[in-house]
Amino acid sequence: MPRARSGKTTHRRHKKVLELTKGHRAARHKLYTVAHQSMLHALDYSYRHRRERKGDFRRLWIVRINAAARARGLTYSQFMVGLKRSNIEIDRKMLAEMAVKDPDGFAALVASVTEANSPHA
Repeated sequence: MPRARSGKTTHRRHKKVLELTKGHRAARHKLYTVAHQSMLHALDYSYRHRRERKGDFRRLWIVRINAAARARGLTYSQFMVGLKRSNIEIDRKMLAEMAVKDPDGFAALVASVTEANSPHA
């Protein structure tokens, strides 16, 4: 029985790696061994950054809410505490969206928070 060689399989595997590293610099997209290492790092980074993106967006929402709240005389923390005390449950994503696209609605929220938390209420 002749010896089974893995030429086709190896070639396909190499092609797959080189296709994934298309756009990488220099040997990182030309030579299989270097490309394979580059691919592993790239996949690792993409996995990690998919999780980091969630925190990035949360930070962006907080910055937007803070800016809109400060424009109406409250800090971010005062505004969030006021929402909690007023039993208004809107997540930061929606608050940031309101701050950017519906300033009147956001102003109404700020007004309801300030009147609910005033010492004479």
